[in-house]
Amino acid sequence: MDAQVTETPEPPRFTGWAERPARGPGPVRRHWRRWVALGATGALLAGAGTGWALYTKLNSNIHTDSATERELRKWESERPPAGPPNAQNLLLIGSDSRNGGNRKYGSSRGQRSDTTMLLHLAADRKNATAVSIPRDLMVQVPHCKRSDGAETTSQTAQFNWAFAFGGAACSIRTVEKMTNIRIDHYMIIDFVGFTKMVDAVDGVEVCLPQAVRDDEAHLRLPAGRQTLYGEAALGYVRARKSLGNGSDTQRMERQQRFLGALVKKVQSNGVLLNPTRLYPVLDAATSSLTTDAALASLRGLYELVRSTRSIPTDRVQFLTVPRREYRFDTNRDELVQPDAERLFGQLRRDLPVAVDPARESGENPVRSGAGSPDGKPEGSPSPPASSGPTFPGTTAEHGVCE
Repeated sequence: MDAQVTETPEPPRFTGWAERPARGPGPVRRHWRRWVALGATGALLAGAGTGWALYTKLNSNIHTDSATERELRKWESERPPAGPPNAQNLLLIGSDSRNGGNRKYGSSRGQRSDTTMLLHLAADRKNATAVSIPRDLMVQVPHCKRSDGAETTSQTAQFNWAFAFGGAACSIRTVEKMTNIRIDHYMIIDFVGFTKMVDAVDGVEVCLPQAVRDDEAHLRLPAGRQTLYGEAALGYVRARKSLGNGSDTQRMERQQRFLGALVKKVQSNGVLLNPTRLYPVLDAATSSLTTDAALASLRGLYELVRSTRSIPTDRVQFLTVPRREYRFDTNRDELVQPDAERLFGQLRRDLPVAVDPARESGENPVRSGAGSPDGKPEGSPSPPASSGPTFPGTTAEHGVCE
């Protein structure tokens, strides 16, 4: 009887990785991938949500003055024609309203334009010219609609009464009547907005030849070079009796130099290109801002700023309308002709003007418009032909201490 033979099975042969059965992902691996995907999606949505929240906040800061636009449309037939394509004229109004957060600056007495500037942006965006309009300038104010619905009569009055009579619409129509320049946009900013703006850029440097104490302007400052922040900066640009000879002329020049220093600081510190530094500036700028509908959005303001950020500081110019003491009241001003019309005509046609910082009156202003017909003092060197007529003024290149 043959013995039973037990065969030993051969071990399986290696046939290569491709022939191995595929292994499905285990529970741990599946969960890990799911959480990575959910985390990435959450981070993306959180970033987008934060960005949208910030955008919405800035956008909602801006107040639209639709009443002014409705009022202006009623007088369209009386308004000047539009200027050259792409050139823009903005009216910048600093309101002295004591409502809301401005109550701490004094009792409510209605609102007037504390500071007003006509800002002309050249069509090629190679220069910007800001022209201060004295609040005591005697002008022809057209009949305007008051907030209570009543209408004022056309009258000769000091310029800042126009805002008190009929708000921005009345101020715009008064400027257009005086200059024959069409106002394309306007901005109104109050005291609180100004202080926030200065704080957002970490203050502005000034130099004082002597200490200042002005209880009316809430200002106490030592002599010398120093950086001013919100409240002190506001007191500095508004002070009238404690700095210089107490005239509004010197106050306007001080405001121009301060705003020039502010522009220079924003440009030199790269604020416009740094989102982290830009946001607080935008928040401050929009928090107390009232504009026309075209600018009443972050996009509208951004497009405006984007078109001007490449203008060099020495081409951001500040000057005051040519004026002298009013013939009937030495405490008021009147335009000097033909100097004023020459300035308005250049801006109206988007032609160049030039400013001469050396002719600024500083702390000893000359209110009269004496000089040659083109606004230059007798014997002064003639500017290049391409620069247009020259007026006393300053640029953003010249800081307060320079």
